[in-house]
This record gives sequence, structure tokens and C-alpha cells, in this order.
Amino acid sequence: MERFIEDYFKGEVFSKINIERTPLGLRIVINTSRPGRIIGSGGRKINELADRLKERFKIENPQVDVKSIKNPDVDATIVAKQIALALESGNNYKKIGNLFVKKIMDAGALGVEIIISGKMGGSKGRTEKFSTGYLKYCGDTAERLVDTGFSEALVKLGKIGIQVRIMRYFMDTFGNILTKKDLLERGLNPEEKVPGIAAEEDVAIEGNAENEEVKVDDDDSNKNEKISDAKKDNDKEQQD
Repeated sequence: MERFIEDYFKGEVFSKINIERTPLGLRIVINTSRPGRIIGSGGRKINELADRLKERFKIENPQVDVKSIKNPDVDATIVAKQIALALESGNNYKKIGNLFVKKIMDAGALGVEIIISGKMGGSKGRTEKFSTGYLKYCGDTAERLVDTGFSEALVKLGKIGIQVRIMRYFMDTFGNILTKKDLLERGLNPEEKVPGIAAEEDVAIEGNAENEEVKVDDDDSNKNEKISDAKKDNDKEQQD
């Protein structure tokens, strides 16, 4: 059903499709940044989609709703589809990757990763990755706070896959959900260093401290050896 809806709105940029069963029938929610283009004039497109779903999937009372996305620049699915459309238009993949990374971070994301795979300007396929900021890859935090999207671009040389991962929130040790604005107010910039991990300067200072401790230990050992030698000389003098 999701593929059928995507084919029906081919060329339109929208996010995930949520399908729910209710006592009144099947409820289909389409998340998009342009609800007017999905709804159509006077709800024409939505009504046509409901009729086609009823005929194609034998649904008695399909209810199609449209939900507006306030910040589409941090929605991974929408970003992946926008990149696909840009690649199909003939734009350079490096320029597109860097442009969308900056656009996503400016929209308030903590971290982003864009992976573009396929034949891009050559006979052999390649994989290019564009990433910055703070991003979790595994665990419960990655499942809850990282939004993942995928899309495909059809170009002359074949299909190009686009995978986008966006981390919009950060969870501290107390379980509090923080935004990029909250981190900046605390003096932490996710683009410069990872929250909760010491910076390179701190690590270097700790390393120097360890070296100093080693030197101190060596000096102490030398002092102990000199003291023991002096005691031996005194004992010999007393015996003489």
C-alpha cells in the first residue's frame, strides 16, 4: 500500500506514511512539508486516492489524512528524496552532499550522515559519505533519536541510492532530551566536539600529567637510592 501511494504521488516530496486500523476503518496519514500539493484543489487528489485504495485493496472505508511537517530540513526521508531529485536533475553529487549537510545542521540537527552509492560520473560504482556533528549508530539512543531515510535516484548510468541519518536530539546521563539550542546554552557545540567526551586539549593535558607523574616517581626512586647509599657509608665509618 505504501508503494502504491508513493507511485500515485510520484514527483512529490513527502515523508513517512503511517497506516492505522481504527473502529471506523483504515486510517492513512501522509506526512509532508507541502500539504497543499498532496491534498489538491478542494481535496481532489485525496478523494481520488481514497477511491483507488478502495478499489485496489478492497478497503471499505479508507480515511486519508495529511499531516504537515514544521521543519522538513531535519526529516531524513524528505531530505533523501530531495537529494534524489537533485541528482536526477544532473547536479554534482559532491556539491549536493555538502549543501544538504550544511542545510541540515543550520536547521538545528546535532549530527548528520549522507551516503550516496552508485555510478556517479564513471563506469565503476562508488560510495561517498558526507557527515558532521554528533551521531549515534547503535543502541537504544540511535533507535529513538536518529531519523533514517532512504531514496533512489534514476540517472543515465543506473540507480543511485541515498541514505540519510539525522540526529535531532541528545540524551544526557539523566535521560533528559536536549536540542542543539540546549547544548549551545550549556557551552557544548556538537560540530566541534562530542558531548560527554573530553576534547583533544583535555586529553593532551591528561597525557602530560601522566608523564609528569612518571618523572616524579623516577626522581623519588633516585632520592631513595642516594639515601640508602649514604646509610651504607655511615655504617662503614662506624665499623672502622
